[in-house]
Amino acid sequence: MKSVYPIILTPAENGYVVYVPALDINTEGETIPDAIAMARDAIGLWGLAEEDSGRSIPEGSSELPTCNPGELATLVDIDFDAYRRANDMRVVRKNCTIPSWLNEAAEAAHINFSAALQAGLKKQLNLE
Repeated sequence: MKSVYPIILTPAENGYVVYVPALDINTEGETIPDAIAMARDAIGLWGLAEEDSGRSIPEGSSELPTCNPGELATLVDIDFDAYRRANDMRVVRKNCTIPSWLNEAAEAAHINFSAALQAGLKKQLNLE
């Protein structure tokens, strides 16, 4: 699900404080591009937590909020599905079968089966 959320950037001593009014969350960044990236990350994390808790994510808005003097309002886009794919580190247990001789050789070499399977899947899927 792609959305856009308005944010307010407030200059601070070391960068910018970012406020996302629709979600009532804050973050910060050293520069404007950094602050926008941090806002996208904060929105994404907040959205994943809401979904994982069974709550719905409020729809975004392209309407810019009113700012105080010196503040900057802008929009941040987020693709929650892509954000989840890139950042969701939940583990899934898989059961696989290998020949006993291969198991013995791998155990003797102290191979981490999960790491080896992940590396093999990434290679097979060209995700390296």
